[in-house]
Amino acid sequence: MKKAIKALSLISLVGTVVSVTGCGESTVSFQDDVRPILATNCSECHQEGGSGFEASGLSVVSYEALMAGTKPQDGEQRGQIIIPGDPTSSTLMVLVEGRADPSIRMPHGKEPLKPKDIDVLRTWIAQGAENN
Repeated sequence: MKKAIKALSLISLVGTVVSVTGCGESTVSFQDDVRPILATNCSECHQEGGSGFEASGLSVVSYEALMAGTKPQDGEQRGQIIIPGDPTSSTLMVLVEGRADPSIRMPHGKEPLKPKDIDVLRTWIAQGAENN
């Protein structure tokens, strides 16, 4: 009986330590995780001089450019494409997940992003889309 109590106590202690230290998803880094995805799949068009930049004004070459969004249309504000903490409503996710019209799925005219890359973007936005 003492062995059973000790075993249960040990299991409880381990469970407490795990819940306090956390074993969930790790923090996604813009520099280490997100930027390489954008550089590989998006920056060819979405940088100054690229067709995507010319059409939308969106540049993905830096955190600041990405967060600035698209160029103003008809005197309106720039179009925010990232809503920190809300990947479902972020235009970037709508486009890369193909939830908008298929003709504008990003990256345009190329293979869709790999599911693991989409997950990285989604997690980064859900975690607040920080410049880390």
